[in-house]
Amino acid sequence: MLVKAALDGQLNNWLDVFGPFFFYLVVWTLVFVGTGFFVGAFVPFVTGDSLLFAAGLIASTSQNINIAILVAGVGLAAFFGDQVGFIIARHLGRPYLDKRGGIKTQKAIKRTEIFYQKYGWWAVVVARYMPWARVLIPAVAGIGRMNYYKFLSSNLTGAITWGIGITLTGYYAATIPAVKTGAYAIATFFIVGSIVVGFRTWLSDRKS
Repeated sequence: MLVKAALDGQLNNWLDVFGPFFFYLVVWTLVFVGTGFFVGAFVPFVTGDSLLFAAGLIASTSQNINIAILVAGVGLAAFFGDQVGFIIARHLGRPYLDKRGGIKTQKAIKRTEIFYQKYGWWAVVVARYMPWARVLIPAVAGIGRMNYYKFLSSNLTGAITWGIGITLTGYYAATIPAVKTGAYAIATFFIVGSIVVGFRTWLSDRKS
């Protein structure tokens, strides 16, 4: 109880001092750069599901955070993050591979194009729920020159179901008494746990 009370008081004081806008900005920025600038490839768990769920939990127990503003921003950040990743790969990655890639690379690109013609729409949507895939799939779709309007619609669907959906799941999870009582502690656990897992993953990748 003492730990929970301390966390509650500390977070409320933090929000009173810095204002809810800073909270929104941090969450939205992490969601955007996760796929927009491929940050999620290095720290996938910090910019993913746990962040959104924790943000929803915090919003449910804080009078300073407006859930409508939070989820609207999360949806837009998720959408534009994938759009930027797709466009960078399409206009920079593909020309680079066309010039520098060998025969095997060109065959791989051809197979990628065929795959995205057949299954690209669902691949982009499903990838939202997979840490590394949500970063790589939009980029590969760009390299494979997936139809822009197909990508646009699948990206929008994924941004709504994943970004808004998981944030609202965290928000409404707080209606459960046990969850509401320890909301800040649970949110802290998710965020800290995500950072630790992400850091260990990064260290493991670096060693290998």
